[in-house]
Amino acid sequence: MLNAVERKIEQYISELNDAHVLSLYKKLPHGKRLRTKLILKIAGNSLKVIKTASTIEMIHVASLLHDDVIDNANTRRGVISLNSSSGDKTAIMMGDILYSKAFFELCNISSEVARVVSNAVVQLSLGELADVELSKKFHTNRDAYLKMLYQKTASLMEASAESAAILAGKPRYAYRQYGHNLGMAFQMIDDILDITSDSKTLGKPALHDFFEGKVTLPYMYLYEVLGDDDREYLLSLYRKRLSEDEALWIRKSMKKHHIIEKAYLEAKELIHEVINLMESLGESDLSNIAKEMIEREF
Repeated sequence: MLNAVERKIEQYISELNDAHVLSLYKKLPHGKRLRTKLILKIAGNSLKVIKTASTIEMIHVASLLHDDVIDNANTRRGVISLNSSSGDKTAIMMGDILYSKAFFELCNISSEVARVVSNAVVQLSLGELADVELSKKFHTNRDAYLKMLYQKTASLMEASAESAAILAGKPRYAYRQYGHNLGMAFQMIDDILDITSDSKTLGKPALHDFFEGKVTLPYMYLYEVLGDDDREYLLSLYRKRLSEDEALWIRKSMKKHHIIEKAYLEAKELIHEVINLMESLGESDLSNIAKEMIEREF
């Protein structure tokens, strides 16, 4: 049914009667469609469910377009980003078009689903702003970082699961919790992969988060355990395009102090909580999705 969602998105964009917008959309990478998979697993494949998944994917793509402009990103999932190929103005307006069309269609699906999703987009936007502010200097404010993580990433995953539960007549707050934990863990693991994976796997330079000014949990935990001289050295690397030796120093330091394992454990605890929750509801497919997220080597 993923194909049905893709066709619905293209239908929505075709309805705008703008060939340029349609051609721009076709250039964008589709990604994992994790939110769609969750919605379909929870609520089935009725037309209303397909429409809901389509609007949420449009919102997600719009947020990525804006995020790439903010980060001056050159690629997205290994493909040249729209802001890089067509300019920031085009990327921003394309994001606005996708947001606006998605909200227009949401109003025709369910007022309750529209409220849930629109609130998530408010949170998402607040998270983008918080991310910009937090990236202005090296920080170790774990609470502020986790709040930003929820707003920027987990809020839309949370809304996806809750919206699907509403459509399916299932206990919405249990599925909301599932989406929340899954979204938080997903981003925590993504932060880890930025450090442990190579550039080819990531589709962007490795350790790029630190260069962009993003102080993720592994960097906070590393800073806490380093001596004064090593702390100063770590700070000197912040927002710097790292040499191979500098990147190796960060990775070796994290390995020495078991930083990746500590950050991974935090994500793992979130996932185990909702594995148990979903299994209590007889949702083995959703439990397996969660398990797949943490069953990997770093």
